[in-house]
This record gives sequence, C-alpha cells and structure tokens, in this order.
Amino acid sequence: MLKCRTVWKKLAPLARASSTVCRQNVRRTGNVTLTCVPVAHMSTGPAGGGRENQLYVLLVGAACVGGAIYTYRTVKGDNQRYQDRIDEISSRPYKRATEEPATPIQSEPPAAESPAEPTEPQPEVVAESGKTVVHLSWVLMIIQDHALTVSLFCFLPFSFFSLSLSRARCRSLMQTPGGPAPASLKVPSHTPYLLIGGGTASFAAARSIRARDPGAKVLIVTDEPDPPYMRPPLSKELWFSNDPSVTETLRFKQWNGKERSIYFQPPSFYINAEELDGAENGGVAVLTGKKVVHMDVRGNKIKLDDDTEISYDKCLIATGGVPRNLQVIERAGEEVMKKTTLFRKIEDFKSLDKVSRNIKSITIIGGGFLGSELACALGRRSTEYDLEVVQMFPEKGNMGKVLPEYLSNWTTEKVKSEGVKVISEALVKSVVCKDDKLEIKLKDGRLVKTDHIVAAVGLEPNVDLAKSAGLEVDSDFGGFRVNAELQARSNIWVAGDAACFYDIRLGRRRVEHHDHAVVSGRLAGENMTGANKPYWHQSMFWSDLGPDVGYEAIGIVDSSLPTVGVFAKATAKDTPKAATEKSGTGIRSESETEDTAISPVASLTPAPNVGQHKDEYGKGVIFYLRDKVVVGIILWNVFNRMPIARKIIKDGEEHADLNEVAKLFNIHDD
Repeated sequence: MLKCRTVWKKLAPLARASSTVCRQNVRRTGNVTLTCVPVAHMSTGPAGGGRENQLYVLLVGAACVGGAIYTYRTVKGDNQRYQDRIDEISSRPYKRATEEPATPIQSEPPAAESPAEPTEPQPEVVAESGKTVVHLSWVLMIIQDHALTVSLFCFLPFSFFSLSLSRARCRSLMQTPGGPAPASLKVPSHTPYLLIGGGTASFAAARSIRARDPGAKVLIVTDEPDPPYMRPPLSKELWFSNDPSVTETLRFKQWNGKERSIYFQPPSFYINAEELDGAENGGVAVLTGKKVVHMDVRGNKIKLDDDTEISYDKCLIATGGVPRNLQVIERAGEEVMKKTTLFRKIEDFKSLDKVSRNIKSITIIGGGFLGSELACALGRRSTEYDLEVVQMFPEKGNMGKVLPEYLSNWTTEKVKSEGVKVISEALVKSVVCKDDKLEIKLKDGRLVKTDHIVAAVGLEPNVDLAKSAGLEVDSDFGGFRVNAELQARSNIWVAGDAACFYDIRLGRRRVEHHDHAVVSGRLAGENMTGANKPYWHQSMFWSDLGPDVGYEAIGIVDSSLPTVGVFAKATAKDTPKAATEKSGTGIRSESETEDTAISPVASLTPAPNVGQHKDEYGKGVIFYLRDKVVVGIILWNVFNRMPIARKIIKDGEEHADLNEVAKLFNIHDD
C-alpha cells in the first residue's frame, strides 16, 4: 500500500493533466459513470513535448497494469466481506443517479400480476445485467475504501467499463422508462353468480340477485366494450336528439322531455372485477370485452377467449342474439359488406349516424319493428342533410307480419309522410357494388341504386355455448329450451332473447323484446337465489314511429290470425309523447309490468258505429284470435292499459262481442 502511495505522488501531475480526456470519456460513456469521477481532481495541465508524451504513455500503461492487479487482488481478498452488500444491491432495480425521480429499471415488461402484490425481481434482468450491477457495486465500494483505485481509474478512459459494459448496454440500462408497464386485469377465478351476456336480462338478474341476497358477488361477462345498457333508444329517441354530441354522451330526451342515459347505471355502481373476491359487502362487477367460448357444466366453469377459466356456483346465460343478414349480401363480397350495417349495438348506432351525415342515399331492407323505426328516424333527416331514404320489404305494407292489412297500409302512408320512399313487395335478387354505388336488383326486375344498406331482417338467437354445454336448442323457435322456472340445468338459467320458454297459456315461445328481457332476467335472478317461481308473465313490447304514433302489444300478434279491430278518434293526449309525460318514464314497460288488473271498469260511453270513422285509425284495440279465444292484443295509440290486456289473455275466455271488451280500455273517452 505504501509503495502504491509513493508511486501516486509521482504520477499525480500527469493524472491531473489527463483529467480533461477522462472527463470527456466519462460524458461519452453515459451518466452512470458520473458518480465515479473525482471532480475535485479535474484541471488542465501544461502541454508536453515528444519525450514527455512517451513517458506519459509508459507511465499510463504501468498505472493501468498496476491498477488492474491491485483491483483484482483487492476484490478477491474482500469478496467475502462484500458478499452481503453485493446481494442486496443485485436484488433491487438499479436507480439512475440524477435529480429526476427514480423509477424501476426493467429490460422488459413484468408478467401480469395483481397491482397489490409486490413486484419480484425479473430473473432475465439479473441474468443479463447482473454482471454490470456487480461491477458497479465493486466500484462504489472501492471508491469508499480505496482512493488509489479511483485515481488509477481516471487514467483509464473507463476501459474497465468498456470491457464489461458496452456503451449501448449502458444507455439501455440507464434509460428511464416512460412509465410502469400496465398490469393485466386480474380476473376472479371463482364467482358465486356468473352472468354471461351484458344486456338487459343480465342487468335485471343482477339487480334481482342483489335485492334478495344483499351480500352477493355477481360477475357479468360481456363481449361488448360497454356496461349494460338499454337497446330501444338506439332505434328510437337517440335519433331525434338535437345534441350534436349524442353519439358520445349517449344521452337523450324522452318523449316526455326528461333526459337520461341509455346506460342502466353509472360506472360508480359497479366494482372492479379484481376487487370482487375481497368485497366485504359483495357487489356487481362487469368484465367487458371478453367472450365465453366454452362451458363445462360438469365442472361448473367457463373458458374465455383468452383461455382464462372462471368457476361458478350458479350461472345465467343471457347471450341475446345476433342480427341476421341476407344471403345475397353475404355472397356479394367484402366491398358490399363494408357498405352494409347490421344494426344491434352502440357501435352500430354511432357508425350509422356518421354514415347518414356523409352520403346521399340509404336503403333499409326490412319492414318490421326495427326497419320501420329506423326508416322514420332517418326520414326526419332527409331534408336537413339532403338524404334520400328508401325502405323496401317483401310484404305489402309496413309491419305486414304483425298488423292486419288495412292497418299495415295506413302505417305505410304514415312512414311515407316522414320523407321515406317505400318499396313494397320487394324481393332482393342480387347486390353489387359499381362505381362506388350499391345496385340492388329485385326479382321483378326493379333496380335501386344507393350508397349504403341497413339490413333489418330479424335476429338469430346466440346459442354458441349449446354444444360445449350440452344444452338443448329448440328446433322450431331457436334458443335454449328451458322449463317454467327458466332452468336449462340444475344450476344454469337462461333469460332474454336466447330463452325458449313454455307459456302456460300460449305454449312454447321465444320473445325478442325489452320487457321480456326485464321480466325474465328478474325472475331468473330470483330463482338463482332459491325462489323457485314459474314464469307466468305475459311480456309486452312496443314500437314508436316517432313521437306521434306508437303501439303496445302483448301475446301472439300474427297477421295470419283472424283479427277484430275497434277504433276511435284520437286526441292530443293519444300519442307516445303524451303517454310518457303522464307516466314519467320513457321505457314504458318499466312502469307497467308491476301493475295488475283485477277488475277493470268499462267505459260507459257508447261505441260509435264502425263506418263513422272509416280509414281513421287514430287509436284503438286490435284483438288476435285463435279458436275464438283472444291470444294477442295491440293497443294502437292507447297507453298504460297493458295490465287489462294481460288479464284478458290470462283468462282465456271466448267473447261474443269484442266491442264490449274494447270498452275496458276506455278508448271512447275524451
């Protein structure tokens, strides 16, 4: 040690003279080396001659060799002494010696794990960077205990680091990441109540479960990116909003003027999926953007599309349906499909709203509820946006499969008055894209050119899980066959559009309407908590052709059945707008499904003669008969009378004079 110090006294002037070169090398090597530079020794020395340069090179070489030997012996001798300290430094991420806040340094994102769990050191980082970390640790300790070694390093333009750490690796290790890698969502491995599908039926079931079991933990899995929302406004009220940002806010004014969101509850209503296991008071969690691809009913578990498995105690299948398409469109190719909308979800509403503002013509194929609602909604825009709206269907008039012919024809004229060009008895033969236009050729030779197509031709129940789950699908109506308690298996229930249930009055049925989703979901939730109630409810549905014309229906409404209609002259209060103003709700089924009609009181006002209001269908009641028994009722611009209609169907009696029955609805009262 004394010999080395003697040598150092002789070499000190040259050390100071070379410090400028050392400092430049330090800067080029990276910020990591700044901590190893004795700043106090940095100065500028006099320029030397040729002999002095030779001596300088010789002395520097000797110093390098001596420094290397000394460092090797020191480290070897003190290896045991520093072992604990080296392990401590190696086991935690290296932090950059700057004024910036230190952040963990990782060579690659950490594996998916819970944010609450401590992040363990990555073996790969230790394996690749361990050499560097240990060398830096040695240097830091030598700096503290051996000043001579630090001085010798100053002669070396960080050759020691150049041998053990490339400049690129140093920059890579010392670079501060922009932020921590996001941890993957931790999905619960088990949930007592699992609801597959994020629609109305699932939300109604979740609310029902929590009402009967306040501490219940409910997990909803949906392949949509949104929490549960109501679908009817997507084809009704949202289109009549004056808010230019309605596609973002998804808020709308109901016919009664009150504003609301299409979402059943705000995000604060739900808890995070990863917090469901530890929720002391339970809660409802929604796992969005995940699709259930396999169901193991024996093992009581499901598999998601990312191979995640979740076990359950009780499960509800409420997968709804997918919109049908015409085969001629599917076979037409990708170019035609890009200009075709299958309307069902929020994304479809946003897309169609944008498209309708940037094209000149749009054609709706389909004359049912959805097609007629969209036709009237887009027809309102025809003048403002110079948009041609065409609606075509194979029937003779709008909603020809539901309404009797005379009322279907009247409705068609109403749709035309909204600015829609109606083409009836239209069977599509082919669709081609030519000159950036779609050409729709009908079987009778007619040709329709348009910019965009909306296919509204029905819904196909989603029964993808039937095969893996071994559940029965009804061959006539489609959907999962369930018993009177909506059970498909001992711990599996089905609700909503996907359920094919047995109606004690009307036989086996499958219903695709909002009210049925609400009531069947509610009942399934009750039965999942042990209620064991049968499904005796007669669900209703409604459709509005704008704020002035609407109807509510219950039971089997099929235009092929015999019908009897009783009509009266409408007043200003006989509109959907007036009805919602009176009830205070825009979703009419939510207010009427709780009511029960026990003894309806008939109107004392005599019914007018049939010929008095010929071709005037302002308001009325249409009865659908099977074997002289009423099996279906439509209330045309008659609202808040559904409990009465439900009781008539439930009674299942023959009626000699349906005009007298119509008095129960008070349609002749002003």
